[in-house]
Amino acid sequence: MKVEVLLELKVKNIDKTFTYSVPKNMEKDIKIGKRVLVPFGNKKLEGFILNVTNKNIEYDIKDIIDIIDEEVVLNDELLEIGKYISKKTLCNLITCYQTMLPKALKAKNGTIVNKKYITYLVLNEDYENIKSEKQKQIIQLLKPGKKLKSECVKISASSVKTLIDKNIIKELKEEEYRLKEDVNAEKNKVTLTEEQNKVVNEVLKNKNKFVPYLLHGITGSGKTEVYMEIIENIIKTKNVIVLVPEISLTPQFIEKFRNRFGNKIAVLHSALSDGERYDEWRKIRNNDVNIVIGARSAIFAPINNLGLIIIDEEHSQTYKQENNPRYNAIDVALFRAKKNNCSIILGSATPSIESYTRAKMGIYKLLELKNRVNATLPSVKLIDMKDEIKKGFKILSSDLIEKINDRLNKQEQVILLLNRRGYTTISTCKNCGYVHTCPKCDIPLIYHKSSNTMRCHYCGYGDKKLDRCPNCKSEDIMDYGMGTEKLEKIVNETFENVKTIRMDIDTTSKKGAHKKIIDDFKNKKYDILIGTQMISKGLDFENVTLVGVINADSTLNIPDFRSGERTFQLLNQVSGRAGRGNKNGEVIIQGFNINNYSIVFSSKHDYIGFYNEEMKIRKKLNYPPFCNISKIEVKSKDYKKVFDEAEKIKEYLKEVKKKDRSIIVLGPTASAIPKINEIYQVQIILKYKDTSYILDALKFIVDKYKQNKNVNVSLDINSLRV
Repeated sequence: MKVEVLLELKVKNIDKTFTYSVPKNMEKDIKIGKRVLVPFGNKKLEGFILNVTNKNIEYDIKDIIDIIDEEVVLNDELLEIGKYISKKTLCNLITCYQTMLPKALKAKNGTIVNKKYITYLVLNEDYENIKSEKQKQIIQLLKPGKKLKSECVKISASSVKTLIDKNIIKELKEEEYRLKEDVNAEKNKVTLTEEQNKVVNEVLKNKNKFVPYLLHGITGSGKTEVYMEIIENIIKTKNVIVLVPEISLTPQFIEKFRNRFGNKIAVLHSALSDGERYDEWRKIRNNDVNIVIGARSAIFAPINNLGLIIIDEEHSQTYKQENNPRYNAIDVALFRAKKNNCSIILGSATPSIESYTRAKMGIYKLLELKNRVNATLPSVKLIDMKDEIKKGFKILSSDLIEKINDRLNKQEQVILLLNRRGYTTISTCKNCGYVHTCPKCDIPLIYHKSSNTMRCHYCGYGDKKLDRCPNCKSEDIMDYGMGTEKLEKIVNETFENVKTIRMDIDTTSKKGAHKKIIDDFKNKKYDILIGTQMISKGLDFENVTLVGVINADSTLNIPDFRSGERTFQLLNQVSGRAGRGNKNGEVIIQGFNINNYSIVFSSKHDYIGFYNEEMKIRKKLNYPPFCNISKIEVKSKDYKKVFDEAEKIKEYLKEVKKKDRSIIVLGPTASAIPKINEIYQVQIILKYKDTSYILDALKFIVDKYKQNKNVNVSLDINSLRV
């Protein structure tokens, strides 16, 4: 017997299997999808078995050394998904498989994550002649059945040891999952509205067919309740995957599902430890659960008998992975749903332009929730800060201050959004203009007051705050710009006795911090929640009646054709946090460019109006959905070399363009951040309609540079950031 094994090699241009012989004593345990340890040159490497064969090989081949897994790691469906991603993203197959698995199951030497065991003690032999009082107590404790060893040790550790040595009691080890959530499902269900029931019935009507649905439901329309009602029906016979953006995967969201479905849920997200992720993955594989909730990578859950996939907040960019393989979880979800002949629901209050276009074209089936369940949509007021500054209000407008005071007097709560963390954004010398920048990235360092350090948000570089200019030795250093830290300070200075809490990456980096902030705010320990975009989704606070957005137009300044769409989505989502209970909500949106169409339409909660306006612009400028767009990234430590190689790629693409005149080549130009961690970045943007010529050309480019040690070329097919 012989096996074809896929290995992860440092040589990027090798993307193939290697054939090994299987010793007779191992043949019975060989299965496709298991990991094996094999000799490769003078090394020992782990790899995945992709094929078993008995074909004759005319040259000598080596034996495998060991079979690592008792059970298959990559089942047939996951093997197929890996091949699909490899073809779609033009990435090596081994990279795809490694991405799909938890660290404990990757084919990499030394990635051992142990199972967690709990030790019990049980009676084993005759215990009549025991004289020690402590030993008698332990035996008495064990008579009804097994007990935790830790309980027995409390009586006497030495007595426990003596009884074990005499074989009177014995240890019993049982595996325990690290994430234990003993929750009993609650019977009290929410009564759905007629509109919600209509959506539920439509999906269940086609539950055994591949039907992609786009659920366009305004904020507060009860999309989560609709999901749970459909899931309750599906899990009677099949299993479900629910994908949520990382920042929406709040304890609140998971708690709703646990209260409805008890312990039938596995959760997969980046905050889990390697051991917890390994346990959750095996829980799914062993059919101990029938609902998987998670961020992007949960789409690779080894779940059997799949009956439904739900993708909440489908417009979120986080469903697209930013490093190799640059897959989009929505594409993978559609692939899995089609293979399993089941429905898929893409839900959002602000669907992506591409998704809504597919719904209009009939590729997706459009479902709508146009009404809030408990209340009306909040009223929105736009404040032009150019006028406010003339009146002396630089950060918080007079209207926002008045409204916050009103809410504090009524003991209601407020959410303030500023999509920038840190304290100040630029430190500069007033005398000579020197700007304190990151030496590795050439971008300004951000001041973080809590740690009193300057930080680079791209490479993590840190430095102490300047008190003297290194250029002219002047001590006249000024700080400009504002992040959430500074906003919190301003709010505390403006409102007497106010209790504020901040939620951004800096305050949620510790395990459990996210949940604590949300629980404390829900329990009214704080009056005002200040945060970045992570407070814009997935949060439901009945007592929040006011939302304020500071510098709402800042996202419009990002040089990306989707900046208008992202601004509309962010403002619409955060506005939806107000008035979700029985009290009416209000939203104050502040900015300097408030007449921009994306801000105006978001203030009116008018998605259709925004969609129509955005489509006019996209059509005129030939952007998706009127074409495909992909990005070639060229990186090198050598500034000249990176541009030289990018020019060569451009010249090659000009030749390809002769075969397909619809291809448009833009660049090469420096990336939005031209240097990160001492590596220069240049990009070429491609617009095209037909993929037949361009994908072969892109594969040729990537293969050409696989052996180049000085220049790295990567692709982002259907890029979400340009």
